Amino acid sequence: MSILINKDSKVLVQGITGREGAFHAEQMIKYGTKVVAGVTPGKGGTQALAVPVYDSVKEAASKHKIDASIIFVPAPAAADAALEAAHAGVPLVVLITEGIPTMDMVKAVKEIKELGVRLIGGNCPGLITAEECKLGIMPGHVFKRGKVGMISRSGTLTYESAAALSDAGIGVTTVVGIGGDPIIGTTFKDLLPLFNDDPETKAVVLCGEIGGSDEEDAAAYIKTHMKKPVVAFIGGRSAPKGKRMGHAGAIISGNVGTPESKLAAFAVAGVPVADTINQIVDLVKAKLS
Repeated sequence: MSILINKDSKVLVQGITGREGAFHAEQMIKYGTKVVAGVTPGKGGTQALAVPVYDSVKEAASKHKIDASIIFVPAPAAADAALEAAHAGVPLVVLITEGIPTMDMVKAVKEIKELGVRLIGGNCPGLITAEECKLGIMPGHVFKRGKVGMISRSGTLTYESAAALSDAGIGVTTVVGIGGDPIIGTTFKDLLPLFNDDPETKAVVLCGEIGGSDEEDAAAYIKTHMKKPVVAFIGGRSAPKGKRMGHAGAIISGNVGTPESKLAAFAVAGVPVADTINQIVDLVKAKLS
């Protein structure tokens, strides 16, 4: 089992003829992802990586069954690309692009949710169901099939944590990088119920960061609804207040988004918080034993 994507998922790549789109589409295909179509306006009727290219998502969706779209489109047009996919009826949209104007994302996230479409990102590494389907930019070889689901705001933390779990023989089911921007399409709280219902996932790792209240919201959900054990990690705990550390969402304003508030929320929810990547493995082992 898995959440969101699996070996049968049919994928569309928006921006497949660009440098980033072409490179990562090729890596996804090599991983085993079923990329069935691409979109680049003005290049319809051509092929890229032996995949047919269309001028619009609507046209591609009329020719192929599409379960998910992944977007490699420059920031000024990225939110519109996500809206295009959503309006064409694509149920899962993964927005990799970083640097998207915040107000563009505010509008896009609201409209896409109203359409009943799930948006992952922007500024995210994507998601992967280990050894089945990769829909993103992560190095697929570090994700070994196992029993732990993972949700992360940080791409690098995603890779390092998954590699540590894989090296320890625990492995992962599905891993979702939700992105580190202030406005994103899917949060920790949105994904926890999916892992809760997945019979193959025996525990969940939540890799958060300073800034915002997503971790506190997740902790409240875990306390009242989560049936499976959860282990957390909080990046940026040594950052000074008011200083952004890497991600646009990783900034502390007043008492909101502080490491202390996140640690306190997880403590109330009974979620242990690791101090290091290796400690994540130890805490997961303890929960699974």
